[in-house]
Amino acid sequence: MEKLLREITILKSTASALNWDQETNAPAAAVEYRAKQLAYLSGRIHELKTSTKFQEGLANLNGPNQRELTHQYERATKLPQDLVLRDSETSTLAKAAWSEARGKDDYTTFAPHLEKLLEIAREKAEHWGYEDEPYDALLSEYERGAKTGEVAELFDSVSGELAEIAAAAVERSKKIPVNFLHGEAPIAAQQILNREVAESLGFDFKAGRIDTTEHPFCTTLGPADVRLTTRYDEQDFTSSLFGVMHETGHGLYEQGLPTEDFHLPSGQAVSLGIHESQSRMWENHVGRSRPFWEKWLPRAQELFPHLRKLELNDFLPAVNRAAYSAIRVEADEATYDLHILLRFKLERALLAGELEVAGVPDAWNETFEKLFGFRPANDAEGCLQDIHWSMGGLGYFATYSLGNINSAQLFNAALSDDAVSLAFSKADFLPLLKWMQREVHAHGSSLFPQDLMKSATGSMTNPEAYLKHLRSRFC
Repeated sequence: MEKLLREITILKSTASALNWDQETNAPAAAVEYRAKQLAYLSGRIHELKTSTKFQEGLANLNGPNQRELTHQYERATKLPQDLVLRDSETSTLAKAAWSEARGKDDYTTFAPHLEKLLEIAREKAEHWGYEDEPYDALLSEYERGAKTGEVAELFDSVSGELAEIAAAAVERSKKIPVNFLHGEAPIAAQQILNREVAESLGFDFKAGRIDTTEHPFCTTLGPADVRLTTRYDEQDFTSSLFGVMHETGHGLYEQGLPTEDFHLPSGQAVSLGIHESQSRMWENHVGRSRPFWEKWLPRAQELFPHLRKLELNDFLPAVNRAAYSAIRVEADEATYDLHILLRFKLERALLAGELEVAGVPDAWNETFEKLFGFRPANDAEGCLQDIHWSMGGLGYFATYSLGNINSAQLFNAALSDDAVSLAFSKADFLPLLKWMQREVHAHGSSLFPQDLMKSATGSMTNPEAYLKHLRSRFC
């Protein structure tokens, strides 16, 4: 069984390498053959995971690894081989179509691909089965044990207060000019700061790197190969920096998993809601804090001379400026979850057949206006801005807000350790990383997400700490 699991992991990591290359380096004309390469790998992985040898090997395992691999086997055997191949090839072609559509602001270029991906998502949901609605089957692929109804209930319970906090934060921030921190920020200088910050947080560049792409992401190509990506705004260094801190959070989680178990669930991340807790914690709870900038503002001023006129007390409010934005990945903490509420609503409607693909731009703009008070300028800033649907990632978005809630809960628990808290106040963040490595990373997928939260913090996911954090920072 171990040999089989290692072979599957090699194939999966090879597919990850090809996906990373497609997003960073591959020429446009390569996409059709790349789709065939990835479909072949997906098909081969599926063959191995549904084989008699895999099934027989489950008996030789025990504990959480047996539980999780049995779950994977049962999910895999419910999907026909041709569906797996079609899913992989369709999503590869769709990503290229999405990139083209976004670049020229033409939803009709992407719409036919979304139709195919939506049909595949529905087929998968029917094969997997679900209790209440098809979305359950897809959500559980990203957040083990989660139910759509429970997530919806959680979101409904906080949506009103999130909207109030966002409105208060935006009003409070109006006195800070939009371009307060803007100024000449050469990419080379940004790259220096990004690397220094990521390294100071504990990211190991002997086992990772940062590259440039259209949509920032983190991916793992091997037990000592974690890739971060970012994009740059040469007038706003914080856009790339916070993006890198976000992806560094993902990367630290990946580098903190048990390397010797890379081929086993015990060496793999447990869920996206936990993964996102790490990225949002480092980006927001650390990256937008006073101790962080007490340390890093002088270095930023060395690299970006236009900042030298600013004192820390002027700089911090600008870093935490809140404003309604059309773009999710550029949204501030106070307004970010409104973006997720929109996507969660539309995804459920799409999957249930209550919303047609052709109607997505209008539905997006109408829902967005209700939440934010204005409409995106175009579809590139609206329904085409995210890569997730082109990846076949229906069911993914809810995990972002789950991650926000988890991040505050885990951060509070870590700072209840006096040594971690004292170090944090002095801008020494390595004790915080060690706490996360011990309480979160080391478990891999041995615990269910909610069991991990209870183990680390004393309770399952609870929005109290998150709402308190937002009120403290913005109200």
